[in-house]
Amino acid sequence: MTETSDLTFEQAFAELERVVAQLESGDLTLEQSLALFERGTALARLCERRLDEAEQKVAQLSVAPDGTPAFSSFREAE
Repeated sequence: MTETSDLTFEQAFAELERVVAQLESGDLTLEQSLALFERGTALARLCERRLDEAEQKVAQLSVAPDGTPAFSSFREAE
């Protein structure tokens, strides 16, 4: 298996989907299930980290109503 830090968001998410499908199949031994669960947890953390990084970049690139750059957060709009 690839180190998670080497994966893009898209790669990690696709692998996470495969892991979930395998776990849901119920055709694995307990040891295989535990190993896949650990891998899935690492992939989910990576995806969350990548999304947080993207959110921070977008927040820094926001524009104020007058057209000037302005710092804002997605969370402020919620």
